[in-house]
Amino acid sequence: MNAPIYVVDAFTSVAFSGNPAGVCWLETEADPSWMQRVANEMRHAETAFVRRLDTGFELRWFTPSVEVDLCGHATLAAAHVLWETGRLGVEQIARFHSKSGVLTASKGEKIRLDFPAEKATPAELPHAVHGIRPTWTGKNRMDWLIEVGSEEEIKGFVPNFANIGALGMRGLQVTAKGHGEFDFISRFFAPQSGVPEDPVTGSAHCCLGPYWAERLGKDRLTAFQASERGGIVAVEVLGERVHLLGDAVTVLEGTLRC
Repeated sequence: MNAPIYVVDAFTSVAFSGNPAGVCWLETEADPSWMQRVANEMRHAETAFVRRLDTGFELRWFTPSVEVDLCGHATLAAAHVLWETGRLGVEQIARFHSKSGVLTASKGEKIRLDFPAEKATPAELPHAVHGIRPTWTGKNRMDWLIEVGSEEEIKGFVPNFANIGALGMRGLQVTAKGHGEFDFISRFFAPQSGVPEDPVTGSAHCCLGPYWAERLGKDRLTAFQASERGGIVAVEVLGERVHLLGDAVTVLEGTLRC
């Protein structure tokens, strides 16, 4: 199979920052085991596979080790590629059929993703997370969520990946109230899904947005994910939907030959 493939830095306007994602364009349906091998070869947190349908596009996401139900940065990257390559007009909305239902992306000053809200409910962790002092713990259908008391605790946290991986579920979101231009900050860890620390996690903000909107009394928020690469996500909470806004930059274009 010869398939076009791209690497896109998402949730950034500057190359080599934000979160890199692979985007593979498929002319025909592909075997999931082949997609998983491609994602493992790419070694990014997520590789998106996009195929045209009569009513939009099929979209699937794979980490180097598993297929996941929802991914924000690779969706943003996929939409960016569709517009940049002319597969979709810039005035057209990208309509993706995914394991999390229909997701849309539109292009304005920034790319706007329309995703489901993934609210967390209170829950006790199965065990303590080394180096973290929670002020609140909970989970949604995908991840654990821990709030801590300060930005400094987030930034200074040194993860024990074996300890985090033993929590199960897809991953762990750790968050704190922000200061200055950012309403909240976070980091995201998913060693159990083949991603030790994700640079910028759109799908986590489908949980973090509603969580902080309730606590801060505002439905428009600006978030910073405090990974080594770092990334900024604008979040708008609209009931059972969450809009994520960000930029993207293509850094590589090539062809798969296998």
